[in-house]
Amino acid sequence: MSGAALGITRSILGQPWHWRRASADMASENLAPDDLVTQLLLARGVTRDDLERQRNPTLRGFMPDPSLFRDMDAAAARLADAVERGEAVTIFGDYDVDGATSAALLVLLLRGLGLPAGAYIPDRLMEGYGPSGAALVKIGEAGSKLVVTVDCGAQAFEAIAEANAAGVEVIIVDHHQCATTLPAAFAVVNPNRLDEVPDAAAHGNLAAVGVAFLLGAALLRTLRARGHFASRSEPALIELLDLVALGTVADVARLTGFNRALVTQGLKVMARRGNIGMAALMDAARLTKPPSASDMGFALGPRINAGGRVGKSDLGVRLLTTTDSQEAADISQELNRLNEERRAIEAAVLEQAIEASERCGNAPVAIVSGQGWHPGVIGIVAGRLKERLHRPAIVIAVDEDGVGKGSGRSISGVDLGAAILAAKESGLLVAGGGHAMAAGLTVAADKIDALGAWLNDRLAADVERASGDKALLIDAVLAPRGISPLWCEAIESAGPYGAGWPAPRVATGPVRIVEAGLVGTDHVRLIVSGDDGGRFKAIAFRAAETELGQTLLNTRGNRKLWLAGRAKRDDWGSRPAAELHLEDAAWAD
Repeated sequence: MSGAALGITRSILGQPWHWRRASADMASENLAPDDLVTQLLLARGVTRDDLERQRNPTLRGFMPDPSLFRDMDAAAARLADAVERGEAVTIFGDYDVDGATSAALLVLLLRGLGLPAGAYIPDRLMEGYGPSGAALVKIGEAGSKLVVTVDCGAQAFEAIAEANAAGVEVIIVDHHQCATTLPAAFAVVNPNRLDEVPDAAAHGNLAAVGVAFLLGAALLRTLRARGHFASRSEPALIELLDLVALGTVADVARLTGFNRALVTQGLKVMARRGNIGMAALMDAARLTKPPSASDMGFALGPRINAGGRVGKSDLGVRLLTTTDSQEAADISQELNRLNEERRAIEAAVLEQAIEASERCGNAPVAIVSGQGWHPGVIGIVAGRLKERLHRPAIVIAVDEDGVGKGSGRSISGVDLGAAILAAKESGLLVAGGGHAMAAGLTVAADKIDALGAWLNDRLAADVERASGDKALLIDAVLAPRGISPLWCEAIESAGPYGAGWPAPRVATGPVRIVEAGLVGTDHVRLIVSGDDGGRFKAIAFRAAETELGQTLLNTRGNRKLWLAGRAKRDDWGSRPAAELHLEDAAWAD
């Protein structure tokens, strides 16, 4: 990161613009599209000798040997035994997208191996997060003496002990942070084990579905070595990459390294619409073109999540594992309806949470709680608060018994999961855990204030460091004529974009505002033109009442601006065009 981009030290929103990557000249108007892609890759930390591998991230180029991970070979061997013996196996998943996709992946793989595996997803309100001893014993009594937990289990000490006592073996497949000791499961496969070897721990940013994919690869390799496929076909694990991509993006895992390869290749599988349930979900979300990472995060993921948040927790797994097109269509429409219901509930809780956050002052961590808030939306509301306040946020729903269920979202550089785990170990929490960017907790209502004081004291320095540089990071400068479909395609080719691999932000100008007006409820729509004859549309979402929006609406004549935002392809008209999704502007005269 270098000095002020375009000499802008204070924009309309009061922030400096900095180059994302230090360079003597970041202007891109004279570059070929391939050169822009190189520039974008370098700005995301890619070294020059790794450019070719990163241009097209493949599994071959990034996938680690599954055997690197502790307990992986033992877990694969135990599952291989189950396949060869025809044992009943149940996959116990979390009720979010990562849990649903992880469970669906293993269920489909085991069914492809001839094993009629089932899935168990706990009810968010009645059973809470993760495996309980009662649930594991119940599964065992129903005939499954082998249970694989996915996206949960790292803290399930008592539940695993009860399962063991009932003769139920448990394999834990998780990615949440672990304590110094582990549950006494048959195997614990988790790159975030504290005793993990460095090469495996380097993959600690995997979502649980990524870990499940590696277990699937280890299982197939084990069966292959045993000669299992000498007279039968081997399931195509690669065809399940659409599930891996969806779970990875929806869980906001960092899209670097192996994760980026999983999502890149998973998008290709998803575009083929081979999974009946996934295809029905895309239809319900009105996605007619090959989906993008953004579509998974904002259209598909929320619909899968809606079942666990405000409906039936197992709808996502049922959808993603069904072979019945009518059932897929029915479940997709139900998830659509539940998603609308979730939005209404979320809006009500968010309004109250924003009001409560104003009483937090400038505390490093915004911790808000409310009686009767729906626990199914608190994670989303925490994310909204984090974006609004630019600091970690925790939202706690307190029930009539005085028990608070909380969900937190963090900012880059602040490990919230580790702090929550430490708070649990200090006795402030009934339960808690998570990873760096997200965490969940259970706390007695009378300890919420003490928890807030403890977290603010622990995380104050980290939040201050993370918030110290609020500059808007610019990847490249495009001439106004450069806001075109050609450049948008070049920008997209350096994706997929998401957490840890941010979508490029370009600056363009100087431009004059030709037209400005409001669209929707509070979006500002512009038509601008540059001295080079370039003319394009721009939009600033939810900006009508902000200083940026008011400036754009009231600027006319010859005053010129630099604009910064995301260049997006627009296919709504008779021919492809491009528009700029505005994030900031600065005076150019």
